[in-house]
Amino acid sequence: MLQKTFSMREQKAYHKLIVWQKAHEFAKDIYQLTARFPREEQYGLTSQLRRAAVSVAANIVEGQAKSKGPEFVRFLTISKGSLAESEYYLELALELAIITKDEFNRLEQLRQETAFLLHQLIESLRR
Repeated sequence: MLQKTFSMREQKAYHKLIVWQKAHEFAKDIYQLTARFPREEQYGLTSQLRRAAVSVAANIVEGQAKSKGPEFVRFLTISKGSLAESEYYLELALELAIITKDEFNRLEQLRQETAFLLHQLIESLRR
């Protein structure tokens, strides 16, 4: 029982990371947005955007669980790449008139905040 409690507490350490909180919010917002995408995009843009958005938070979790050093930085860098990938998919959705300019702006703001926090964390771990 004690070991189970410890491992549950250890697994949730990432919840304290503000960058994870922002990335998690981004993923949830993307899921809500893409639920309204056209059916023909289910295996295209919807799937790609969801996968990229979830990857941001998931790589933060995986990196934090595995290590605090260079390995963690590697996972954070993958998160940063997924965030950049999400930017492109959102731009494409805007240009295809699948999302509105307001939706794009709101998600782009959150994406940029998350990118800034990721950059700050990566730089602090490299020092």
